[in-house]
Amino acid sequence: MGDLFDFDNLLPELVLALGLALLIGNGLAWWKHRRGETPKDVPDAVYRSGRVLFLIAVGVLLTVWGAVTLFD
Repeated sequence: MGDLFDFDNLLPELVLALGLALLIGNGLAWWKHRRGETPKDVPDAVYRSGRVLFLIAVGVLLTVWGAVTLFD
């Protein structure tokens, strides 16, 4: 039963998914800001470049850690 759910790889898979979500989501926000697009439903949207770059860096670290753990 343990092989069916593979609980040994669950944490690295979740870390990899979280890292990819941070990387893709903030990368998309950065790309849209560079193109001059703003959110349509948010009138007072503020782009914080420091937060976006920090979260991209965290996403890269989590993605690398999760991928190395899974594929090692």
